Amino acid sequence: MADYPDYVIKELTLDRVLRHGDSGSRVRRVQEWLTIHGFATAVDGGFGDATEKCVTNFQHAKALAPNGEVTEETWVAMIEPLKDVLELPEPAPGATLRQIVSQIANRHLAKHPVEVGGDNRGPWVRIYVEGNQGHDWRWCAGFVTFVLKQACMSLGRAMPIEGSVSCDVLLYQAKAAGLRVRDTEIASGQTPWSDLGEMAIFLVRRTATDWTHTGFCFGGAGTIFSTIEGNTNDDGSNNGYEVTKRTRSVTKKDFIRIPA
Repeated sequence: MADYPDYVIKELTLDRVLRHGDSGSRVRRVQEWLTIHGFATAVDGGFGDATEKCVTNFQHAKALAPNGEVTEETWVAMIEPLKDVLELPEPAPGATLRQIVSQIANRHLAKHPVEVGGDNRGPWVRIYVEGNQGHDWRWCAGFVTFVLKQACMSLGRAMPIEGSVSCDVLLYQAKAAGLRVRDTEIASGQTPWSDLGEMAIFLVRRTATDWTHTGFCFGGAGTIFSTIEGNTNDDGSNNGYEVTKRTRSVTKKDFIRIPA
């Protein structure tokens, strides 16, 4: 496991067996993962009859001893999707940063990170926004930053921009680094898609000084491109609930070129 910060390690850690009658944040984390795995119950921090039944059902599904208690073995099975995406890929010889970002973004997508327990809440949100969660913590920029950091860790190289949980800050970092590409440059052909390579970062521009959403851009052609993005949904909301794929147009977008 790579050297992740404490707020990530916390999401992987179970410090004692949890059982009927327990309460608190540890139980909430169990309820979140039960719900993510399809064994939905209230995320209220109380280990009652319903939570115990969901734990038992989860254990049956995973061929574990169905005792209704969250042991280390049960916990490891619950957090398996998160552990999988935290394992850094071994780069192939000559692999570029763009290729590794694409690989890692697709690994996250395959695990379908979602919010759980309320708006902008749950274990996936917390790892993307530095252990925070709640109404004010829209996490699209945090998703982009987390994946970019993983790719740089995998290659042992510095971040091309510092990264942020704020779309506006990402844009200004890119501008300062000379990595910003405007939608008009793409649409006019002044900057061909080939200059951005196989991937880049896109930002949705609301005004000249306000960017409201971000994600990864792939396979641009003409005035459209494919994405992997977080904190969105099938309608393209900038405050959705999952990591998903979309097709977008270049209109009112800015782009961050990622060095190869």
